[in-house]
Amino acid sequence: MGVLEDKVVCVTGAARGQGRSHAVALAREGAQVIAVDACTEIATVPYAMPTEADLRQTVEAVEAVGGMAVPVVADVRDQAGLGKAIGDAVGRLGRLDIVCANAGISTPSPTLTMDEQVWQDTIDVNLTGVWKTCTATVPHIIAGGRGGSVIITSSAATEIISGNIAHYTASKYGLIGLMKVLAKELAPHRIRVNTVHPAGVKTPMILNEPMYRLFRPDLADPKREDFEESARTHNAMGIFALDPEDVSAAVLHLAADTGRFITGSTFMLDAGGSLV
Repeated sequence: MGVLEDKVVCVTGAARGQGRSHAVALAREGAQVIAVDACTEIATVPYAMPTEADLRQTVEAVEAVGGMAVPVVADVRDQAGLGKAIGDAVGRLGRLDIVCANAGISTPSPTLTMDEQVWQDTIDVNLTGVWKTCTATVPHIIAGGRGGSVIITSSAATEIISGNIAHYTASKYGLIGLMKVLAKELAPHRIRVNTVHPAGVKTPMILNEPMYRLFRPDLADPKREDFEESARTHNAMGIFALDPEDVSAAVLHLAADTGRFITGSTFMLDAGGSLV
């Protein structure tokens, strides 16, 4: 039996990247998965967003490790729609125990000349979307009376300060405050709340031309290898990015009984970024 046998987990941003990795890792340990993704483009985001085909691939990846996933197409910015979709999925599976609030976007832009919509979309998805995710999911964990875990994806950007991501950094800092208040409010229900703070992760969020230019403003047309060269200088261990599975290992620890007394914490996965 896996360490999450008979548990039900909800993962947002599940169609690819970290979200897919988390869904598979938790399913491998016995959890049933509610896999949530908006599967729609956001005009201000400079890379292609996941599709319903991507979400189906996540379901297939979960099934390949012997698990079961319920796909849910819902936008974390839509509180009513998200709440209904989560409620329907929980009704189908009978319970909810763990939430991975993972959905997020990144659009590099200089602070003082940033388009207002770029700021608003980033805050709406990365910060307000996590609050809406919690309002849609946590009451189901409380109702179960068994305790549980909420894991929120923040970022090493709260420790490693870079230019041109004020909106992203502000959203990820905001998650720390949200997490700590929730951790205090939910402790009597034995529900733990923590943030994970990965450095760059090998997903489309960082593997795109605007991110390459952010890291290599000295080059007119930087490529991935130029980005990697610069990114390695941003942490003490000299890596350019984490694998999604590296983050999933931390998520699993915080979801399982191994993390049963960890709450209100900022769990850093920055390869020593704060040491540079």
